[in-house]
Amino acid sequence: MRVSERYRQLLASGELRPDPEQAAAAERLDRLQRELESEPASPGLIGRLLGQRPAPSPRGVYLWGSVGRGKSMLMDLFHDNLAVASKRRAHFHEFMLDVHARLHQARQSERGDPIAPVAAAIAGEARVLAFDEMVVNNSADAMIMSRLFTALIERHGVVIVTTSNRAPADLYRNGLNREHFLPFIALIEARLDCLGLNGPTDYRLHRMQGVDTWYTPIGDAATAAVREAFFRLTDFSPEDSANVPSAELDLGGGRSLHVPKSLKGVAVFSFKRLCMEARGAADYLTIARKYHTVIVVAIPQLGPERRNETMRFITLIDALYEHRVKLIATAAAEPDRLYDTSTGGDDEGRFLFDRTVSRLNEMQSRDYLALGHGEEG
Repeated sequence: MRVSERYRQLLASGELRPDPEQAAAAERLDRLQRELESEPASPGLIGRLLGQRPAPSPRGVYLWGSVGRGKSMLMDLFHDNLAVASKRRAHFHEFMLDVHARLHQARQSERGDPIAPVAAAIAGEARVLAFDEMVVNNSADAMIMSRLFTALIERHGVVIVTTSNRAPADLYRNGLNREHFLPFIALIEARLDCLGLNGPTDYRLHRMQGVDTWYTPIGDAATAAVREAFFRLTDFSPEDSANVPSAELDLGGGRSLHVPKSLKGVAVFSFKRLCMEARGAADYLTIARKYHTVIVVAIPQLGPERRNETMRFITLIDALYEHRVKLIATAAAEPDRLYDTSTGGDDEGRFLFDRTVSRLNEMQSRDYLALGHGEEG
């Protein structure tokens, strides 16, 4: 199915509202879909010996705009409907973690510049790379991106489609050694069509109108409320709830975390799975980088008698807050009454939890909810 056709179906069904910028982006992605699906086969060995050259690659697309404007939705329409076997969709942070792992391995096994073999390997796996939420917030990524993507696009003809909360010129603004990153911006502006989605409507917030983010007490009513929030955020039919996909989140070191419900950047976890099992900050950072919204169910009363669980919960909230992840929860009490010291004094625990209370309250505010995933406030 064509991207534009699927987009019109969503409009007709009422799942989307008319939006000129979204419609223009859907048409541009539709054109790219047609170009990729109609590409002639690359010349074989004999063709190359006879001087035949592969056709030039289509221009990629860079969708940028504020949170909730439908960028990821359009990316999903493009990737899901693209009839090209050699394609890969990934959160940009996950992709860069993979790149660094490949570079490390290449340095261990080969001499010379590791960028070239890593770019060749990635290009051999995917003709089209679709990234969600391109953001650059560390010098390690910035230092290699220009050379890596130049190799992918210019040498190997990989087509890039990406979303971002920032215009290309604003990526890695004020970053360390940003001058080394500027060629990447020039590459993006030269080889990708940059489309802004900056209308006034925040569709993610619109879906959550009338939906709170913190529900007490734990019980059927709270469970039903967060269930509704999940279906609103993911546009998944409640009637098909038995088929909501799960996931295995790679935590590194051969470890993984089962995510019972994982769809369109939204994850559902139990407090027991997150905080009553042995977990550390690195695990919570992986969750925070992967998901823009996390639903945690059945947060119990915390306090000195649950010291380990409480400390893990504090670390979890720190990770979610620092990455501007939306939190929806069912809990035994409101944040300011969640830590109970009635069974004994614990001034240090109370002191540590006070910051968490402040963060939990802020995370329910409209200003926080309007921030993009990973975006600085």
